[in-house]
Amino acid sequence: MSDLSDLEHVSGDELTPVQIRGILNQIDLDITNLVRDGKLAAINYSVAGDSGVTTNRAANLQALLTARQYYQSLLNEIPSFQISQASLE
Repeated sequence: MSDLSDLEHVSGDELTPVQIRGILNQIDLDITNLVRDGKLAAINYSVAGDSGVTTNRAANLQALLTARQYYQSLLNEIPSFQISQASLE
């Protein structure tokens, strides 16, 4: 599938709490994999391709933490309540 050139014909629904929790779980997994076994060294590496983008794991960790904070705030904004009812007959 080729890349989109604009967002004119893109539509979608709001994320559900279940979807947001799934995204948070994936981010947590990515963070765990990044920091385990000393992988958080400040080694620069390049992304293959014409762009020649370089980054380091510390920058990736910061990006993941920022994304996690964003999705957690989305989840926190969703109204939630629990109703209980008891019958004492």
